[in-house]
Amino acid sequence: MKIQERIFNFVNIANWTLLTVISIIGFIIRTPDFALGILYGGLIVSINFHLLCRTLKNTFSLAEKASFTGVLAKYYLRFSISAIVIFILVMNDIVDPIGLAIGLSIVVMSITLAGVLEAKKLICEETM
Repeated sequence: MKIQERIFNFVNIANWTLLTVISIIGFIIRTPDFALGILYGGLIVSINFHLLCRTLKNTFSLAEKASFTGVLAKYYLRFSISAIVIFILVMNDIVDPIGLAIGLSIVVMSITLAGVLEAKKLICEETM
């Protein structure tokens, strides 16, 4: 398996695992609004990440040549919808903003963890 595929698969699994674990911890140690912020933020960012990956795979596939403008249009459409959803969640006091920020950081946490583990793997291979 290529390193890119391995990292991508790890990030996908880590997204959902971190989202589940951190949401459960949020429900245990804080208020339901805080935990819902983590959950909704994590769902928003994980779904966006999945859709971005799908768009990029389709763009770079040989069978379908998507235009740069089309890719940007999809990106900005997803961004706008996410911003509207986040605005509604915060303005209607459905979620705690700090919990939402933590949830929106799930993908960053997964990518960072994947990078650290891959660096550790490369360092260990070089020393042997």
